Formats: sequence, C-alpha cells, structure tokens
Amino acid sequence: MPPLPARNRRRLLSQAASGIALIACPALQLGLRAAPIAALRPTPTQTEGPFYPVQLPEDSDADLLRNGVRRYGAGQPVWLEGSVVDLGGRPVRDAQVEIWQCDQQGHYHYPGDGGRADPDFQGFGRIAVDAQGRYRFRTLRPAAYDGRTPHIHVKVRLARRELLTTQLYVEGDPGNARDFLWRQLRDPADRAALTRPFVPAADGLRAEFPIVVVA
Repeated sequence: MPPLPARNRRRLLSQAASGIALIACPALQLGLRAAPIAALRPTPTQTEGPFYPVQLPEDSDADLLRNGVRRYGAGQPVWLEGSVVDLGGRPVRDAQVEIWQCDQQGHYHYPGDGGRADPDFQGFGRIAVDAQGRYRFRTLRPAAYDGRTPHIHVKVRLARRELLTTQLYVEGDPGNARDFLWRQLRDPADRAALTRPFVPAADGLRAEFPIVVVA
C-alpha cells in the first residue's frame, strides 16, 4: 500500500489528537464551559439599631455636611464610596444606598435623643448607584458615643426590597474591641468586610466600602 501524502497524514494526526482530547476531557464532548468563578462573599448584616429616622429630613442627599443652607464644620470630613454588586460581581443597577450616623457630639436626629443633634449636620443620606453600581457620600468620620465605637449605619434597597442592613466601622479605632456589636463579628473575613481604613485624602479622609448583596 503506497504511503499517504504528507497532507493526508497531517489531517489524520490532527483528527486523532482531537479524539484523544475528547476522551481525556468529557466536558469537551458535552460542550460544557469551564467551571464558573466562585461566588463573592456577601457583606455581613448587622442590626439596624434604634436610630433610623422616624421622618426623613427634607434634605437627604449624598452630602451630610450640608443640611439645606446650613454647613457642618465639626469633626473630620470623609468621602465614603464604593460599589454595590451581586454574588457574581455584577452591578446591582437601580439600588439605593442609605447611611445615617450621629454628629460629632454623639447625637442622632431622632426623637429619643432629646433633640440634641446639631441642626447643621444632615445625619442621613440616600443615593442611587450609577450604572457601574457606584455610590459616594460626603460625610463625617463617625464619632463614638456612650457604649458604642464609631460606626456608620448602612442600608441597601432595591425598589421595595431591603437587600442589606449593616454597620461600618473604622479600622484601628481603639473602641472596636470594646464594642458588643463589633465583637459579634467573630469571623476575621466578616470583620475585614465591615471594618475599613479611613485614609488621608486631599480634602479630609477617604473610606472605600464595597458592598456585596444577594439580589
């Protein structure tokens, strides 16, 4: 039998190699894709606490250092920013992020706090994320008050659904280890997710708080 032309031999070798690959990898036979990337870890939840506003302020935008025409000058200003994504890392479009916190003297805009909150401090803000899931607030480095380490309350909503309620802490604050809610974060990964560095910036401080929700 005469030898096959070189071109035919190459074709047969290529077909044989393809067959071996199919045998070695059944996923190729079924046309399956590679295994999906592992889901992200959801941001831990924490209690809402007693100080969510009973009535939202007239000014409830993303700048908590301006309440209408009033300007708040106490404490350290901070840019708080991040993104809201689902477990697959996709932006949660149309989500709203809310934050609320006490003023520098430790008072909330809440009836149970005796009306002692500084009227210059807005105390509550709400913003819709952009197309990439990003949000940004101008606010105050959280202050401590009796029994609590500095923290900012955070809530994420999507239409009428509440996706997350939690609290954000300041990395390295000496009050953290004494705070009963912070100590409930026994998993180091949970602590790292909610305890973020507040780093110097050109106009105050900056804190990055990425949020992962089940959407």
